[in-house]
Amino acid sequence: MKTSVVGSRVTREDAWGKVFGQTKFPADVNLPGQLYAVVIRSPHPHARVLSINSDYALEMAGVVAVLSAKDVPHNAHGVLFRDQPVLAEYVRMVGDPVAVVGAETEEIAREAAKRVQVEYEVLPTVFDPEEAMKPDVLPLHPALRPTNVLYHMPIRRGSMEEGWAKADVVIEKEYSTQHVDHAFLQPEAVLAYLDERGHLVVQTATQYAHYDRGEIAHALGLRFSQVQVKTLAVGGAFGGREDISLQIIAALMAWKTLRPVKMENTREESFYSHSKRHPMRMQYKTGATKDGKLVAMEAKIVGDSGAYASWSINVLRKAAVHATGPYVIPNVSIDSYAVFTNNPFTGAMRGFGAAQTVLAYESQMDLLAKEIGISPLEIRLRNIFKVGSTTATGQVLTSSVPLDQCLAKVTPYLQRGGESE
Repeated sequence: MKTSVVGSRVTREDAWGKVFGQTKFPADVNLPGQLYAVVIRSPHPHARVLSINSDYALEMAGVVAVLSAKDVPHNAHGVLFRDQPVLAEYVRMVGDPVAVVGAETEEIAREAAKRVQVEYEVLPTVFDPEEAMKPDVLPLHPALRPTNVLYHMPIRRGSMEEGWAKADVVIEKEYSTQHVDHAFLQPEAVLAYLDERGHLVVQTATQYAHYDRGEIAHALGLRFSQVQVKTLAVGGAFGGREDISLQIIAALMAWKTLRPVKMENTREESFYSHSKRHPMRMQYKTGATKDGKLVAMEAKIVGDSGAYASWSINVLRKAAVHATGPYVIPNVSIDSYAVFTNNPFTGAMRGFGAAQTVLAYESQMDLLAKEIGISPLEIRLRNIFKVGSTTATGQVLTSSVPLDQCLAKVTPYLQRGGESE
């Protein structure tokens, strides 16, 4: 097949604008007469908002409005479940937004935000997902789940009893990964305004414009047709812009004040407010015969969803499906869990649950190879998926399984001890 794109040098559509500084990112767009809005965020990981006193802030010259939960028509949003407040009355993580100040300048808005007095009732916290799984721990989302276990994905294949009976070597280890921030170059920024029809227009950098539109409309009690989301240049995302950040809050302020509203997170605010990669605790037990054939694997994977669901169900499902790696294992038992805690909420990030389990299953392969006395390359060659292989979920691979070709390409390099040519 001949193509004018694949295998050729193609000029990116957005290259010139970025090279010459002409591309507009959300932080670059402004409108005459716009307000600047700044969020007040909770310093507590678990608390109930008892009162918000904005009188001292409203006395400042240039302050136009201070909004809180009572100003939001439908105070909820979320990717899979609407479990996350636009402005919180009940706080589940440090950084939850509880109020927003709108003022004539960003400097006035930030100073006014410091003057808003919020009284909290601090509540008990749980930060360890395995502790949070216990039935006697109070659930963070009782209306959504009776316990903090948001999701459980079991995978079973073959007979574990038969698998362990065939195993000459068994390796049992626990692995863990940490929270990871996307740290995209452009922190979140939004410009929201009413157009000549009186409809809301929200300009932002997002991975999910249609979802944003729906959540803005729902929260403000508007029809979809009354909201337009325009995606400007995205200064990095990697999954971190799939959840709502400032979009609804800016739209709310614009709708209430009938003024254009600009919001832009500092880097610190960005760290506090958007989702992270799921930390996972992975307990693995893997068995192989003395000639290096895998015969059994058990895994328990506990993923920390943090305060809100976001994409956790999808992420921990994918972690379970990929828990065996690209290897044929006839007897498998996997349990994958997504669990609510008072940690920062976790969501989409490159790899989407498949990246974390690599640490576990590939480490197990190396340890098995060492115990058996064969090379790490050889144990992989003896167990990799090929066309016709069946995965732990029962999927038969019928095409596009080039692992043997890939390893054949790198084998000479590995056999030379990794020496560069």
